[in-house]
Amino acid sequence: MENRFFVDGSHLSAHALEKKHRLETDPACRTDPMAYPAGMEQISSDIMEKVLSETASYDPQQYTARDVMAALEHPTCSIADLKALLSPAAEPFLEQMAQRAKLETARHFGNTVYLFTPLYIANYCENYCVYCGFNCYNNISRMKLTMEQIEHEMQMIAQSGMEEILILTGESQAQSSIEYIGEACKLARKYFRMVGLEIYPVNTDAYRYLHACGADYVTVFQETYDVQRYSEVHLHGNKRSYPYRFDAPERALMGGMRGVSCSALLGLSHFPKDALASALHVFYLQRKYPHAEISLSCPRLRPILHNNTIHPSDVTEKQLCRILCAYRIFLPYAGITVSSRESETFRNGIVRIAATKVSAGVSTGVGDHESKYSGKRPQGTVGDEQFVINDDRSLAAMYEAIREEGLQPVLNDYIYL
Repeated sequence: MENRFFVDGSHLSAHALEKKHRLETDPACRTDPMAYPAGMEQISSDIMEKVLSETASYDPQQYTARDVMAALEHPTCSIADLKALLSPAAEPFLEQMAQRAKLETARHFGNTVYLFTPLYIANYCENYCVYCGFNCYNNISRMKLTMEQIEHEMQMIAQSGMEEILILTGESQAQSSIEYIGEACKLARKYFRMVGLEIYPVNTDAYRYLHACGADYVTVFQETYDVQRYSEVHLHGNKRSYPYRFDAPERALMGGMRGVSCSALLGLSHFPKDALASALHVFYLQRKYPHAEISLSCPRLRPILHNNTIHPSDVTEKQLCRILCAYRIFLPYAGITVSSRESETFRNGIVRIAATKVSAGVSTGVGDHESKYSGKRPQGTVGDEQFVINDDRSLAAMYEAIREEGLQPVLNDYIYL
């Protein structure tokens, strides 16, 4: 009964306020972030151990300009080279890194840039993540679309010409069940050639079911790979389980998904270490699942509704550019997605260097694509957004901007036999 008071957007009950305060002030009230609550599948994998071990031993301050120059001269980039490229010593070498990254991108992806759009179908959440606009204690307007509303939203998006969609929900199994998400995937198959999911982590059998419903790939943000920092910003809910979230991309691949995307939310913790861990997560997944399409996202923290207490570690556009160049040099075959969290100017530039995929026609709210795409007032209630976007260009505007950069925008390149 308590959840009713804070997941529907109404004011918190006294009991909920008390629990929120205890979670924020008393670590003893929180569960072990390395534990698996009942029902969470544990798989046999050594990838997390490898990533955490490499990251723990990484001291960005120990690298010199000589290390960076050597890394750029090597024909292939080792883990040691990647560590140098992510260190402060690499800051004066951004131009050289960008030139190398641009060559690698052209060699493996040509001049293509892929386009997609996200569709939020529900914003109910059972987690207390202090940096997220959907968190269960944030007093926002909550909404869960019906299948009819989902189809209407998909029709509006498909009419714009978009062929790839990413379906998102808040992390509430009660409000957004696997069956509900599966039915949304089946609808998406009517209108789109590619269907991605960004939902709460699930077990292998659930990923297998969602793949059968039409999902092609799964995106899971680890948020931060720093276990201590992770425990400080994920105070309550299933998301507090660090290892279960970490292994979600691997369970998705075990469940038959064609691809997965990993990421840290840059700004939550020390960004060189989080950037290193993200790249290594992809690297070890590529080695273990060479048939899979494994990619990186690179989101930075953005403002959210009703919050002025989060003060992220600053990650500048120059630093983000250097991270993306390092990703491309180290992972020449990996896709790199840059979302609408970033500015129009930055995204126009980075697709010429390292990024291979961008979003367009973006809304992070629930049920407002009709108003965004046609200018009409939305029918019924609209759910509040997860975060404030930075680049609100339509598909047509993004398509033309990519062409003006001398690149080829791609809506779909996958053929089903």
